[in-house]
Amino acid sequence: MLQSILPQIPQAVTQQSLETVMSLDVYAALIRTGVAIAIGVVLALVYRATHKGLSYSQSFTQTIVFVAVIVAIVMMTVRNSLATAFTLVGALSIIRFRTVVKDTRDTAFVFGALALGMAAGLGFWELAALGTVAICALALVLYATNFGALYKSEFILRFTFDQNKDSAAYLAKIAEFAKRSNMLHIEPSGDSRSLRLTYDITLGKDATAEAMTGALSRIDGVSDVVLIVSKNDIDY
Repeated sequence: MLQSILPQIPQAVTQQSLETVMSLDVYAALIRTGVAIAIGVVLALVYRATHKGLSYSQSFTQTIVFVAVIVAIVMMTVRNSLATAFTLVGALSIIRFRTVVKDTRDTAFVFGALALGMAAGLGFWELAALGTVAICALALVLYATNFGALYKSEFILRFTFDQNKDSAAYLAKIAEFAKRSNMLHIEPSGDSRSLRLTYDITLGKDATAEAMTGALSRIDGVSDVVLIVSKNDIDY
């Protein structure tokens, strides 16, 4: 494939690209690449520390580092050469990305790595440092404050209840252990003899998940008690 692409690149552009690479200061290139790696690692660590949900991917975390470094190298290659920039765009256009981003927040880290990688590749040290601090600080603050959440959920409680029994027993037990509880979902069984209930639960100060699930399981008519840790937004 590479042999089929190279003949399409004008000889003048190829010569200019080679001159750009040859004239590049190796020491400066090493520093800029090292800074890009450091920026990518910092962003990746902040992403891992502030990630919520079950869609965490080690591969994506490593991709953040790769994006910062690769973009820095691209910027060092392009530099002030417009012809080289068009050549890279044409060469990279053959690549197809088919990975679906599960969390829209992940795209922010990709764009952050891209922008900071550009700053590192061009040698804008103040901008790269300021941007890294700003993005990381913003991510940590938004994570600590749970900004934008409709509610702050701690646990998701699910259990099956026999409709022939008294519901006051499990309601009283939930009120005993939970500082706050909201019903999220109720689903009748096929035979209409039982209900599948889902609650959003915030446990009280001295309550434990083990004690609550054990107490609910001992209630007549309650079965299949499941308590899921859920410190993130969940859709129902």
